[in-house]
Amino acid sequence: MIFDDRSRPRPIHTLLILCGPASALVYVFADIVAAILYPGYSYRDQAVSELFAIGAPTAWLVVPLFSLSSVLLLGFACGVWRLAGRDRWRQATALMFAGSAIVGLLLWNVFPMHMRGSARSFTDTMHLILAANPFVLLSLVAGAMSFGKGFRWYSFATIVILFALATPAFLYAPDLAANRPTPWLGLAERMAQYAFLVWQSVGAGHLAVLSRARRMVGPAGLEPATRPL
Repeated sequence: MIFDDRSRPRPIHTLLILCGPASALVYVFADIVAAILYPGYSYRDQAVSELFAIGAPTAWLVVPLFSLSSVLLLGFACGVWRLAGRDRWRQATALMFAGSAIVGLLLWNVFPMHMRGSARSFTDTMHLILAANPFVLLSLVAGAMSFGKGFRWYSFATIVILFALATPAFLYAPDLAANRPTPWLGLAERMAQYAFLVWQSVGAGHLAVLSRARRMVGPAGLEPATRPL
C-alpha cells in the first residue's frame, strides 16, 4: 500500500494506537470493580447499564471511567486515521470508532437509564436507542476489509458472536423496565461487549505491526510479505 508523508509512522501514532487496548482495559476494569462495589448486584443477571443508572450507587465511579474509555477510543480512532494512508476501508474504520466513542459519551453522561422499577422517561428511550450503537457493527465490517484473510474471518466470527449474544439481551428490555428477573442478561451482554473489545485490541496489534513494517521499508510502500494477516 502506498502512503503519503502524513501517514508515515511517528511516536504519536504509536501512542494513539495504544489507546485502543487501553480503552478496552479501562472499560473492563470499571465494569468488574463497579459490579463488586454495588451491593446486591448480579454480574451474571443484571445489565451493565444498571451500574451507571440514575441513582445507582456506583454511577460516580462508572461514568468517569467509561467516559475515559470513550476518550481513549477517540484517540485510537485518530491513530487509525493517521495510519490509514489512502486505504478507504481503514479510514472508514477510524470514522466508525469515532462514532462509537461519541455515542458512548452520550450514553454515559447524557442518557443514563433509570434504575429497575422506576418510572420510564425520555432518557430511557434514548438510552435504549443509543445502546444499539450501529457503529460497533460498522467498525467490524470496515475493519474486516482492512487487513488480510485471517483477520477478516476473525472479524466475521466476532460479528456472529455479537448477534448471538446481544440480540437476546435486547429482548430483555421490557423485563428490565418492569423489574422482572433477567437471568443471564449480564453475562450475555458482557460476553458480546468483551468479544468486541478483544477484537479492537487485536486490530490495534495489527496496526502496530503495520506501523513497524512501514518504518522498515520507508515511503516506497509495504511489500506483501509485511502485511498483517
